[in-house]
Amino acid sequence: MTTASDGRPIVVGIAPDPGLRTALTWAADEAARRRLPLRVVHAEGVPTRGYRGREVPPSWEEWNAALHKEGRQLLDEATAFVVARQPDVGTDTLLAEGDPVWVLREQSREATAVVLGSRHLSRTQEVFGSASVAIPVMAHARCPVVVVPEPEHVPREPGYFVVGVDGSEHGAAAVDLAFEEAALHGAQLRALYVWQPGPLRIFDEHEPQEEARRLLSEIVAGRQARYPEVELRHELVVGHPVQVLADASADALGLVVGTRGRGGFTGMLLGSVSQGVLHHARCPVLVVPPAAA
Repeated sequence: MTTASDGRPIVVGIAPDPGLRTALTWAADEAARRRLPLRVVHAEGVPTRGYRGREVPPSWEEWNAALHKEGRQLLDEATAFVVARQPDVGTDTLLAEGDPVWVLREQSREATAVVLGSRHLSRTQEVFGSASVAIPVMAHARCPVVVVPEPEHVPREPGYFVVGVDGSEHGAAAVDLAFEEAALHGAQLRALYVWQPGPLRIFDEHEPQEEARRLLSEIVAGRQARYPEVELRHELVVGHPVQVLADASADALGLVVGTRGRGGFTGMLLGSVSQGVLHHARCPVLVVPPAAA
């Protein structure tokens, strides 16, 4: 991701619910670690659950003014929270009109990362509901997207990150970010290549598994030389990629995955693994597009 000299901000999207502070906390702390500015974004679109049940003014002008006033109040409260937590982080705000997905995608063009909150919605709610923008933002973002669950996740000590490795060009950016995050947090790193057996399992799988182990070792070797302070564990694990990664990350500081992959990570445009871990991981999920390396 970006260094302090590049100055591209950490962007965090905030929802109408002012009680959701976990994503804002993560973003503020990340900006402080990287010595980057923080941009807090709220998009005024169709009224969300945060506005339902309130008395809505009858005219469009009054309704729009009411949303603008509440949006500004949300941003002011978020800024005060960041200043109290990380007083050295330079913070600006953006109150935008339009679809939150479009607004955040546009912000991703000049951002180091886009940070979003999540309440672990069901798959149907995540894909079809208006309460979440994570999947459509991740599908087209130009930078890493971090989805931080509510309520706050408590990692195990000593802290560690988990990264899914598949040997693809797309996955290389995820491995780079995982080492970088582990170094910034003074944390350990678990690099996992997940081997998913074929349905028939009639052929000898020893040779392809050994090839996967060799590939895993080669991938992490160069990065480990750049980050000698990161204590690394790398292993081949047999099972379904989503389940293996979710289980491995249960007590982690974060789980890092790419948007696409091959082998055990073959999936849809966004990636079946990327979508799957978003629903099952209990720690922050960092989804990395290839161009984010």
